[in-house]
Amino acid sequence: MYLEDTKISKAIIDTYKDKLEDILHSDVIIVGGGPSGLVGASYLAKAGIKTTLLERNLSIGGGMWGGGMMMNQIVIQESAKSILDEFNIGYKKYEENYYTADSIECVSALTLSASQSGARILNSISVEDVIVKDKCISGLVINWTAVEKTRMPIDPIMIESKYVLDATGHDASVVNKLVTRMGNVLNTPNGTLEGEKPMWADRGEEQVIKNTREVYPGLYVSGMAANATFGGQRMGPIFGGMLISGQKVAQELIQKIKNC
Repeated sequence: MYLEDTKISKAIIDTYKDKLEDILHSDVIIVGGGPSGLVGASYLAKAGIKTTLLERNLSIGGGMWGGGMMMNQIVIQESAKSILDEFNIGYKKYEENYYTADSIECVSALTLSASQSGARILNSISVEDVIVKDKCISGLVINWTAVEKTRMPIDPIMIESKYVLDATGHDASVVNKLVTRMGNVLNTPNGTLEGEKPMWADRGEEQVIKNTREVYPGLYVSGMAANATFGGQRMGPIFGGMLISGQKVAQELIQKIKNC
């Protein structure tokens, strides 16, 4: 059967247009497709929450792809092993409380689960600004990442949501944009980003779970964005805390949305 060149183009344009229109209104927008963002998206979508995940890069997965120093193995502790089981991700016991997993398998499994659960995932899109109404986050201002990188004077578009999750890692980019616009308005000791502290894996893993919470009305943080916001330690290529962080924030948002 003959394939028309322009029909291929039209199929892409038509279906992407439908996807773009669908994300104009979401229950939750997740910014950042690293481990906590992907886990959060999967749980939220499975619960029937309309979820959009935006990733500024071409590829999903954040820092998990590279494992430790480009050795594509990661470490997971005992407390997060059940999440690997739930997502059908293989792992090996190294020692008591130390399990290793293939980073490529992890990212692929988490991405597939989020997508098949119903989360809308759009890559190569950057967040330019936040929408704040009545002292509450109510959406985001987005543009193509290529526009951001080349600094072309191209106006963005706006999308709305009930909640926004900053899962952008060390940069905590959504929180940063809010502080830049509005000053010290965060639910932190100083009202602003406390800044990420030096490496301490054990402490960082505890803190990333504790710090996963609402930092401003309508705005939540997870993963390393949570530690960057609240002043937690970094922890390197151990990812159990990231997975639990995504699970925790999803559970809190599900409860909040369902009880509205």
